[in-house]
Amino acid sequence: MKTSAPGHGDICTNVHGDTHALTTPGADPELRTVLSALRLHHNLPLLFGGAIQSAVDYVLDGARTGRFDLSSPLVDSDERRTVGTKLQYHLLDALGLPKLRSPDTLISGIPVDIKGTVGDNWSIPREAQCELCILVKIDVQRDRHSAWLMRTHRAWLHGGQGNRDQKRGVIAAALQRHAIALYPETAMSRNPLRLLDDDGIAAVFNPNAGLVLRLTELFTRLPEVVFPRHSIETVGFQLHDPLRRARQAKERVREAGFDLLVETWVHERERAESLGFELPKDGWVAVPHDKSASTDGSASMNAWEQGW
Repeated sequence: MKTSAPGHGDICTNVHGDTHALTTPGADPELRTVLSALRLHHNLPLLFGGAIQSAVDYVLDGARTGRFDLSSPLVDSDERRTVGTKLQYHLLDALGLPKLRSPDTLISGIPVDIKGTVGDNWSIPREAQCELCILVKIDVQRDRHSAWLMRTHRAWLHGGQGNRDQKRGVIAAALQRHAIALYPETAMSRNPLRLLDDDGIAAVFNPNAGLVLRLTELFTRLPEVVFPRHSIETVGFQLHDPLRRARQAKERVREAGFDLLVETWVHERERAESLGFELPKDGWVAVPHDKSASTDGSASMNAWEQGW
């Protein structure tokens, strides 16, 4: 693998055999335009992190498999690579960009491809060589993610020989010198199920216990942790209507000293917000009684008693 790369003023040859001079990012007007458009989003780490987690959740398919950790030995290397492929769809949606066939999208009218990796490098196909690319790196071992904007000149790529579709990787020195970081390396969003210790995992995924009991274990072991819908579905994987079982766990959770607040109900969502919890759609959080005491507590019980 190459460790050095040509620099400003050197010549690059594209896939059609045409030559052009390499330039620094600052001398690339299209790159500057795309970079400016991307930086209009002031929460890029959050947008990218959310898209990455959505791609991870899609591949893990927790509601069917019960998996919630990409680094688990239950996840094979092919599935991890699939995360990078699925990422483009979730990221385009997060950034409000159109999905095209080739290139992946247009930003300010400029063609841009999106490439993700859970490894050490990206596979740049022929059609994206010498074009602008958003390069996203998911570091599974360190739970971090990064992203760069780079014109992936062929002179800054390695490999391709013996590769039928002639995909190439990015030379490390070229990435360091000629790619623009879109945001500082950032901790990944984490499925809250990963907060469980070994005893917690054993209790929450105990095959000999009913789902209501297992969900009670989940909420009481991790109070004040917001659980999105897919976390509940993962605990109840392959079972019918796990959200109904979660609702049935409310009384057990209450007996354990917590109020289980659910986004679906306006008064519970407002109580959660007043306590500093922003619940996603169909989100859940267990809050100790002394924190959640509220004048609308009876309304919450009435809703439960009516068989919600």
